[in-house]
Amino acid sequence: MLRRPPYPESLEARKEVEKHINELLDMDVIRKIAQNEIVEVTTPVLITWHDGKSRLCGDLRPPNNYTKADRYPIPRIPHAKDKLEKARYITKMDCMKCFHHNGVKQNSMKLLRIIFYMGIYESTRVLFHIKNEPGHFQRMMETTFQEEILEGWMV
Repeated sequence: MLRRPPYPESLEARKEVEKHINELLDMDVIRKIAQNEIVEVTTPVLITWHDGKSRLCGDLRPPNNYTKADRYPIPRIPHAKDKLEKARYITKMDCMKCFHHNGVKQNSMKLLRIIFYMGIYESTRVLFHIKNEPGHFQRMMETTFQEEILEGWMV
């Protein structure tokens, strides 16, 4: 992995990234590490949706390229659509920050570092940009709701 400086960004985007970093620090999802520590880091990437909300990700393409893929199946839209058409009740859960409930192994934290003008940060909990997290999260949800799935629920 390369040690890169942060990507250039507008003042507006910089303030938004700063807001996300402070929020993640408050939630103990990331921690600031010593500046003089030798590290390999990546840069934060701000993903903005059409409604103006944003999510902070790291550009983790280099470590993701070396990660062994977890091929746990994720529900497909056509299958979900078929099940929803027959549903009597539909409800939803907000899982926006759900990945943050999964910890990161100590030896993996060094691969999940981001650099920003405020310093270098290391993930202690899972962030959204890790290659295998969607499959891991789906497995966790299906294990948690195993009885409900047997009753016909869709997770």
